[in-house]
Amino acid sequence: MEHIELFFKSIFIDNMVFATFLGMCSYLAVSKKVATAVGLGAAVIFVMLITVPLNWLLDHYLLQPGALAWLGEGYADYDLSFLSFIMFIATIATMVQLVEIVVEKFSPSLYNSLGIFLPLIAVNCAILGGSLFMQSREIPTLGLATVYGVSSGIGWFLAILAIAAIREKIRYSNVPPALRGLGITFIITGLMAIGFMSFGGMLTGGDEAPKEESKTVKVEEPVKDKIEKELANNTENN
Repeated sequence: MEHIELFFKSIFIDNMVFATFLGMCSYLAVSKKVATAVGLGAAVIFVMLITVPLNWLLDHYLLQPGALAWLGEGYADYDLSFLSFIMFIATIATMVQLVEIVVEKFSPSLYNSLGIFLPLIAVNCAILGGSLFMQSREIPTLGLATVYGVSSGIGWFLAILAIAAIREKIRYSNVPPALRGLGITFIITGLMAIGFMSFGGMLTGGDEAPKEESKTVKVEEPVKDKIEKELANNTENN
């Protein structure tokens, strides 16, 4: 249940684009066509699926204070947390290079359409943000870190796919000249962010206060029974 909750929360409630506005450069630049957006979104999902669990392992067994205790008691006091940024970025850059080689090999057209933005995934703040959020939220297990990585990537993928589909449609709409291009894109992004905020109620159904126990209501005896009891008491007294 915890994995499912984290999965949907990372996609809809803590969406990388609409909740924290990370990865906006690629989001705006590569969202003119749906095909290009799908390719970049799939690459982001793959990179986050691999890098977040790898960075979780690095954080728990190398970077955290006392993480080197598995090497011996003499290493228990070491604190390498100051290397978090450079280690996380190195992991991300390595995986991006792998993705770039695979895309260039099997889909040259997609590689050419993505252009400079494919290698720039290495410095995409959404990718690094996933690893840093994993660290700051202290995700306890490798399985949850994997779920968080893939669900955050899916959330970013849905965001760029949605805006790409909308931008293809509004190309034929009568948009005011002053708002054409990035202007209307920012407005639509803001409206979509407001819409995604409504998903915040998905996981609050169990927060209701328990209902108070119903109080026992004493039902009065019928009038006829009360009269008969009073007559019987009077007869005994007489």
